[in-house]
Amino acid sequence: MAEITQAQRMKIQRHPMPEQDPKVRARNFKEVNFGYDEKTAIEEANRCIQCPKPNCVKGCPVNVKIPTFIQAIADGAFRDAAQILKQDNALPAVCGRVCPQEVQCEKVCILAKKGKPVAIGNLERFAADWERENIGVHPPHVGKKTGKKVAIVGGGPAGLSCAGDLISMGHDVTVFEALHTIGGVLMYGIPEFRLPKDIVQKEVESLMEAGVVFKPNMVIGLSTTIDELLQEYNAVFVGVGAGLPYFLNIPGENLNGVYSSNEYLTRVNLMKAYTFPSADTPIYDVAEKNVAVFGGGNTAMDAVRTSLRLGAKKAMIMYRRTEEEMPARKEEIHHAKEEGVEFNTLLAPLEFKGDERGKLNAVVLQKCELGEPDASGRRRPVPIDGAIVEIPIDVAVVAIGNGSNPIVSRTTPDLEVNKWGNIIVDETTMKTNKKGVFAGGDIVSGGATVILAMGAGRTAAKSIDEYLKSE
Repeated sequence: MAEITQAQRMKIQRHPMPEQDPKVRARNFKEVNFGYDEKTAIEEANRCIQCPKPNCVKGCPVNVKIPTFIQAIADGAFRDAAQILKQDNALPAVCGRVCPQEVQCEKVCILAKKGKPVAIGNLERFAADWERENIGVHPPHVGKKTGKKVAIVGGGPAGLSCAGDLISMGHDVTVFEALHTIGGVLMYGIPEFRLPKDIVQKEVESLMEAGVVFKPNMVIGLSTTIDELLQEYNAVFVGVGAGLPYFLNIPGENLNGVYSSNEYLTRVNLMKAYTFPSADTPIYDVAEKNVAVFGGGNTAMDAVRTSLRLGAKKAMIMYRRTEEEMPARKEEIHHAKEEGVEFNTLLAPLEFKGDERGKLNAVVLQKCELGEPDASGRRRPVPIDGAIVEIPIDVAVVAIGNGSNPIVSRTTPDLEVNKWGNIIVDETTMKTNKKGVFAGGDIVSGGATVILAMGAGRTAAKSIDEYLKSE
């Protein structure tokens, strides 16, 4: 292949992601995005100008060698690209789908200054998918055995990332997961149409091949405690996430038909309620009903788009601020609109109303306008006097965030936590105040992204390795 000049690279337009037609995908649970083919991936990879000081690497929470893996794709060396990715990222097929690259690596791409950045996320997904589909997911390299044992509490992205690095360092690793399927939020939170579950399980299986032991149905704090784990293991990493749902605390929230987003998405994703009665777990009848989701983040978008696929007559977002302030990824908002989701902004819920049988049938809302910025940096919603509306709904999903999982801290009283119940750590090492115990992910940071949790897991793995060597 003839060498491509920088001038030629700059003229190549960013390749859009092929995807299902919105009218079709709004009623199925198949993945929305199809992914690049080989020709498209090579052309997109050739847009990278191979900066001598690549800011994209600094913009990645796990410091993937982005220019290197992209060059491998440009050269047609897809196997090499996948292996380069996995040196720093234990879950590239996952991150290629759900990471907010637009505010991380792609945001600082030099091409973004005068045009569109290299589609780093799409290329990451391509390389990982190519490996899985053509040669199978290869397990991490396992170093010389050290004889040290590490317990990881939580089988989500932080725990899996930590496990992948520690097994590569030669330590014996056991992951304890509360649910019956490994993957954490990747399995119960993110819908099938954004992240197919078999992809997550293939990544888990590769860790199993490397020697990681997984123990599901183990709620640490109930089945056993951190102190008991420390009697058997040389170190413990806590990555239990933020699984305590927040509610609106308004009248009527106990009516039938009102869900937390955690319960709603867990029933649909992990327990396959969308196949009921084939699956044993039902969900409140959504077909031909009016569904309102309260919130403006990625979880809210997941819930409202799931409702469409369950057959909702009308699927609505209710948000206190405007669309501009929504924390959800722009791609998710765009997809939701394409699929027919109705966006209602500057509305704050006051009360849920129900019938004589206790079933939800309406929500009362306060119209708002934006005031001065609050602590989050976003403009605060201010009620408009006398501006009250009532909208008929049959199902409500509350997606306004989650708090820290309280079980571990409750049963480990000497583990230091802040006023929100998040475990306090040294952010450079992820060490807690308790000897031999490290923590990372949403249990430390509060609700955040998959890749940030994975970054915390990697940081912790490095610190745990140093700790075990010093011991």
